[in-house]
Amino acid sequence: MLKEVHISVRTLVEYVYQSGSIDSRFRSQSTMVEGTRIHQKIQKTYQDTDQKEVYLRTEIPFEQLLFVIDGRCDGLLFHDGEVIIDEIKSFSQPLDQLSDEGYEVHWAQAKMYAYMYARDHELEEMTVQLTYVHVESDVKKYFKRNFSFSELERFAAKMVEGYAPFATLMQKHRHNRNESLKDLAFPFETYRTGQRKLAGAVYKTILEEKSLFAMAPTGIGKTISTLFPSVKAMGEGLLNRLFYLTAKTITRTTAEEAFTRMRSGGLCLKSLTITAKDKVCFKDETICQKDFCEYANGYYDRINGAILDILEHEDGITREVLEAYAHKHKVCPFEFSIDLAYVVDAVICDYNYIFDPRVSLKRLIEDQKKSTGVLIDEAHNLVDRGREMFSASIQKRTFLQLKKDYKGTGIYESVSNVNAWFIALKKAKAERKEFILEELDSDLQLLLVQFLETAEEVLKRESSPNLLEAYFGVKNFLKIVELLDDSYIIYCEKEKNDLHLKLFCMNPANSLQKMGKGYRSKIFFSATLSPLPYYQDILGGKEEDYFLTLPSPFSSEQVDVFIKPLSTRYRDRERTKDEIVANLKALHSSRPGNYLIFFPSYQYLFTVYEQFKQEDNETKTLIQTTGMTEEEREAFLEAFKPNQSDTLLGFAVLGGIFSEGIDLIGDRLNGVVVVGVGLPQLCFERDLIKDYFNKQGKNGYNYAYVYPGMNKVLQAGGRLIRSEKDHGTIVLIDDRFLQQQYQQLLPSDWKHSAST
Repeated sequence: MLKEVHISVRTLVEYVYQSGSIDSRFRSQSTMVEGTRIHQKIQKTYQDTDQKEVYLRTEIPFEQLLFVIDGRCDGLLFHDGEVIIDEIKSFSQPLDQLSDEGYEVHWAQAKMYAYMYARDHELEEMTVQLTYVHVESDVKKYFKRNFSFSELERFAAKMVEGYAPFATLMQKHRHNRNESLKDLAFPFETYRTGQRKLAGAVYKTILEEKSLFAMAPTGIGKTISTLFPSVKAMGEGLLNRLFYLTAKTITRTTAEEAFTRMRSGGLCLKSLTITAKDKVCFKDETICQKDFCEYANGYYDRINGAILDILEHEDGITREVLEAYAHKHKVCPFEFSIDLAYVVDAVICDYNYIFDPRVSLKRLIEDQKKSTGVLIDEAHNLVDRGREMFSASIQKRTFLQLKKDYKGTGIYESVSNVNAWFIALKKAKAERKEFILEELDSDLQLLLVQFLETAEEVLKRESSPNLLEAYFGVKNFLKIVELLDDSYIIYCEKEKNDLHLKLFCMNPANSLQKMGKGYRSKIFFSATLSPLPYYQDILGGKEEDYFLTLPSPFSSEQVDVFIKPLSTRYRDRERTKDEIVANLKALHSSRPGNYLIFFPSYQYLFTVYEQFKQEDNETKTLIQTTGMTEEEREAFLEAFKPNQSDTLLGFAVLGGIFSEGIDLIGDRLNGVVVVGVGLPQLCFERDLIKDYFNKQGKNGYNYAYVYPGMNKVLQAGGRLIRSEKDHGTIVLIDDRFLQQQYQQLLPSDWKHSAST
């Protein structure tokens, strides 16, 4: 029996005919909209007997495969006994730059439709027409060719032959993958307490096409407990693709290790890790143009070979593996990873590839989403990341600078008008540093659209980094304008002579829900989804979602928790600084070992650190600084060695790189001290969030300050007990830890604490 390969006409011809270079130079962002308009305009000129958007489908056997090919042709015309396939293409460059023959990939698409129609209707010949339309002038250029059915049949066979190596490889792999999953066992001898329950909940969620919010404590093994049931669901035909989303490099590594462990048990699965473009780029500057980068030059001529090679020889496509093959085939490593993301079984990547409307993997069509599962690790981080993704801002100084740069040019008037709008607003609100706008001025929207139009004309002719940045900033701003609803506040903030206008998304729930729509299942999990109803509310959960809260797998006797009731409020910090230092000295004197000490801000950290060093210059210390390199971070963690005779104190920031996602197992870490309850600094935006949720009938102060702050505390404390053999001490320094609203957010095994 032949194995079916379902593929669209466009996907088929673009695979076989793709060629050329990556070129990130400016192109009008209105191309897609203009293309739709042009298609509709041409189709309105068709005669009554003509047809538009005609669905065509055919089947072509090739070796062990049966290709099921379908698509919609733009037009099917019947003129003077001729049957014509019309393929409409918008063209942004001047038409005199169009070759005398048109583009081969466009001919290929039209010829496939012609073959499909001729075969269905037993026609001996067909006419193919390419209709090119200039997007600005609507000037048209036509190309026509006649083909016999035998010519079209040979062409279709050639297309299938060109795609067959990739299709054969994928069919063989998916068969092997599914066979390997039938007998795949959990890759550890036993389940930890709670692991089986979490794995079962994930599988049930995927089976029933739901979403799950799971709070699973640190050390339970969340990564393998979510990945294992997800890959088993692949073997049952419930999923065909899996995304593992995380914001941290260290947790990506944990996911890679989980796949490696399952492969050692017989799993055959292709996984890919996507690394940010600026980190993986081989060049000193990330300029994706063929005359600057040899990896961009001719990229599409080589990418099919690169994909076939890496898929044939590798299963775990980590950053290092990807870079090796990118060098071998001389292709851009970032674009290579994006192209691979559509064909591998599992993708490990940042949240934004699914949820950010500016970055998401847009080639995933709805049918593919229905068989795709999304695992969101450390889901508590998605709250602020979500706000960031769906907010946008513009500044007066951008347009003032462009006004200076482009004096006497065609763009001068448009940037002057936007700058003038900001000046008028600034004068009208002269007495206010920060203020809210009830709605976005329609005049501003019009001025911004006019700016885009004039900027496009300039950018088509010349390269200008400042103008390009402003152009995309305004494009993004106007994209977010389309999302404005009652979850947004529009506000302005003055800074000296500048004025900052922001569309601030206070509650990302609706937007996260929309971007996550269509996927079979979403699994939100973290050790610190507390309180669970808050995270369900703000991450776009629904009433029918599943919830799971698991107890710690470790004994409460493994950790001693002490609360030191000192005030760490801003006004009291100078007064209580000496007592904090005294507590740190007493702690490492009575309980020597390696400690991480977390502060709510760098300023507070530096103040206490300096005082500590004045009183104790012998104890070995490390300090987190802003903008640490990867090498500096690794050196910081490497210093925490097991079984050291001397005490080591690492001073770090709550919510920073050392308070989440790091594993210092055993005697590498003997204790954690948390100074303060982690509340975000009082500010205008946080107060907006507080007021917004108060109006929703919720506790706005908790939503804006307490829950985000305590999450950082719980994450920091979670660095300590990572296995059944770990023991240690947690010290919480703040009198608010004894108040009920903070006490109820502490894990149960922390509540057996002694305040001293």
